[in-house]
Amino acid sequence: EVQLVESGGGLVQAGGSLRLSCAASGFTFDDYAIGWFRQAPGKEREGVSCISSSEGSPYYADSVKGRFTISSDNAKNTVYLQMNSLKPEDTAVYYCAAVLGVVITTAPKAEEYDYWGQGTQVTVSS
Repeated sequence: EVQLVESGGGLVQAGGSLRLSCAASGFTFDDYAIGWFRQAPGKEREGVSCISSSEGSPYYADSVKGRFTISSDNAKNTVYLQMNSLKPEDTAVYYCAAVLGVVITTAPKAEEYDYWGQGTQVTVSS
């Protein structure tokens, strides 16, 4: 059974940093695409970043480009989202999602991903 567990959310002041983790299990961690999404109250879910195991460059939404970095540690079956220079508008529930056997290098779309974590709250105070 594929499972994704996010962690690392919390409350931080504007300008601060957080690192989110997405720990994956139930599949071989060598052929996947994992995306990070976020959803703020009253807003649609937004694809923030994605990474594929086999090829291609990571994708970042314009709203986070230059501030967020996605990376993977295959030895730990974990994908990270390092978030720097956080802004109040980054406040949202952040989800990681996975799809196996494909490469995604463009804006992640929710319907393309098969497995989802439970989400972790990120709150940025001004």
